[in-house]
Amino acid sequence: MNVLKPHLQTTIWTLLKGGATQREIERITGISRHTIRSYQQRFAADPANCPGVATDSPIQTAPPWPPTLTPVATPVATSRCEPHRAFIDAQLRLGRNATAIYQDLVDLHGFDGAYNSVKRFAAQLRHKEPEQFDRLSFAPGEEMQVDYGEGAPTRVPGTERWRKPRLFVATLRYSRRSFRRVVWNSGQQIWAELHEQAWRYFGGSARYVVLDNLKEGVLKPDLYEPALNPVYAATLAHYEVVADPARVRDPNRKGTVEHAIAHTQATALKGRRFESIEEQNAFLEHWEVKWAASRIHGAERRQVQAMFEEERAHLQPLPITGMSYFTEVQRTVCDDSCVRIEHSSYAARPAPIGAKVLVRIFERRIEIRDLRTQALLRTHARVDRPGTVVLPMAERVFNPSRETRFILSQAQAIGPQAARLCEMLFAIEGRVGQRKLWGIVNLARRYPHRFIDAACEAAMEQGVHSYRHVKALTERLVADALAALEADAPTPALTQQHALIRSADEYGDLFAHAATATQSLESAQP
Repeated sequence: MNVLKPHLQTTIWTLLKGGATQREIERITGISRHTIRSYQQRFAADPANCPGVATDSPIQTAPPWPPTLTPVATPVATSRCEPHRAFIDAQLRLGRNATAIYQDLVDLHGFDGAYNSVKRFAAQLRHKEPEQFDRLSFAPGEEMQVDYGEGAPTRVPGTERWRKPRLFVATLRYSRRSFRRVVWNSGQQIWAELHEQAWRYFGGSARYVVLDNLKEGVLKPDLYEPALNPVYAATLAHYEVVADPARVRDPNRKGTVEHAIAHTQATALKGRRFESIEEQNAFLEHWEVKWAASRIHGAERRQVQAMFEEERAHLQPLPITGMSYFTEVQRTVCDDSCVRIEHSSYAARPAPIGAKVLVRIFERRIEIRDLRTQALLRTHARVDRPGTVVLPMAERVFNPSRETRFILSQAQAIGPQAARLCEMLFAIEGRVGQRKLWGIVNLARRYPHRFIDAACEAAMEQGVHSYRHVKALTERLVADALAALEADAPTPALTQQHALIRSADEYGDLFAHAATATQSLESAQP
């Protein structure tokens, strides 16, 4: 116990005898309540130690403690708003403010008090409903929450600039164990890849993943049927995970990962800079293992790592192979029953001609799906050479369409040999060869018909039936014709005498007359 000076002991004793509480004495004297409590117990145990009691005087009988003092009735002022309590309380429940209530009291009830009186009275009556939050509990391995935040400033590669990358955090809801990575840019595939990395890091996947409505995950937010990004949806299906997007403007549904991001930014990354993304990711992994995972969680009163070891056995096992990522596009089935992908043709049957289909382009294969039901129609190996046609001969269409007839009429206008070659190509390849026919007839936009017709005749004689060969022959014929013209044409000689060439004297007189007329006009102007 602190030993106080005699005058402070006397002050404490006097205030205690007056019925003051320990908090009031602390506020008046500035002495800690612990010290005041110790002196109060000391005075009660040995009244001889009380200030003002002589040590040589006989010990007096201690009065009962705490001392009972006769309460003195203190008149309490009654607010002028008290007669209108019911009216003010009803208006406050309607959400009205003190200014509006004061104005109604003056107008409707003849109130003659001040506005501040109404303001103080309303503050005492105002009903404040505390905001309530439901604490959700989850079983081990049931849920994982994911979100993006901002990482620490990092040097942009090859420059002197600093920029904050995107911070991805995935947190297991039961154990609060987190996976953290920073990336420069995000997209559909990167978002899905980060989920894969998180599941590989944890050694398994949770049954549900909670996210907000960012475009990388949710194309169209909806309370009942949100439209997920196709790449993200395929990744979740591959790992047998169900997505549960939080409703719009409701971040409390994923409060665990929100807190994990704030904890990372305030504790791990605050005030730090990194030279590269790899350096920041290495630091985040070290910090998670050494500090974040070993901490005692405030709400659970347990170590995070210990809860994770308990949860690890309940995570879903991972598939042997990883996710195969793809790009999704829409295409229309052409009249040759193919779709065009990267300048190549792929068979699309049983999709009808003219229908729109969904095409998924993987690294090594092509999938053609029904646009409405997503049902798989065809699968092809992806070709590397542009212009390749992946279409079995049994599926080729050889009956001419309106487009075929139009192309053949264009070839007939060029010449008989061009029409003959086009008919031959259509008979060999069917409608899928119409692209070559278009190339041959479109040569007429740049070259004379007789050269194209001659090139078609030469191609048939050589047995090379292709658009590229016809084009090369046409260009060669045109170049030879131009060279022959240049060789036969005589070089024109320059002459100084001609009926249209006037003498130099006439040009001189013309220039002199023009100069005189210009000078006369300038002098005539004021």
